[in-house]
Amino acid sequence: MTIRILLIDDHTLFRSGVHALLQRTPDFEVVGEAADGHEGIKRAKQFCPDVILLDINMPGLSGLETLRLLVQDVPRAAVVMLTVSEDVEELSVALRDGACGFLLKNIEADTLAAAIRKAAAGRPVIADDMTAKLVASMRRPAAQTDVAPAANASVAASNPLTSRERDIIRELSRGASNKEIARTLSLAESTVKIHVRNILRKLNFTSRVQVALYAAGRDAASVLTESI
Repeated sequence: MTIRILLIDDHTLFRSGVHALLQRTPDFEVVGEAADGHEGIKRAKQFCPDVILLDINMPGLSGLETLRLLVQDVPRAAVVMLTVSEDVEELSVALRDGACGFLLKNIEADTLAAAIRKAAAGRPVIADDMTAKLVASMRRPAAQTDVAPAANASVAASNPLTSRERDIIRELSRGASNKEIARTLSLAESTVKIHVRNILRKLNFTSRVQVALYAAGRDAASVLTESI
């Protein structure tokens, strides 16, 4: 299956280089490019890509503002931030607002290709260095981070997770897609989607990526027993 990709980045040389690189991969098709957020949203509506690679620091409409509009206007596209920013707060906001991934521009070509395939399959893709920073930030007091384990643990305590939901969280922490979870747990994919939606509600999260990273950042025993 061909993966359709849209590039949104204000640096023409970088955008052209990524375009040329991806076009050499047989299962990729770069369907369009955009130099700013407004143009990117138009192109996304026009081409309906599977994956959108989006820069954060752009003039006019920022990458994070563009992300919110893309999630609203083209919800089926997986949006991956591709940026030089190593700011954990921007990572947290991007995940909260619906990004499927967060990659740094110094990424190797093979790693980028693998990440695009994972994103197209609905799996989270985050640079290893940024994952470590996010997990560290989640261990700080709630007042210092937007993704607060203590607050979400309190929410879960008042609305306990079921054993099946804990099973699914375990799979999410491994980066499994809904289809993979369904196969592993012998469930219908539609049932998995319902469970994931309930988990997000109980933990007061908006993204399955947040759940996966939250679970990975906590003590494994607490994740897999009575609460998370």
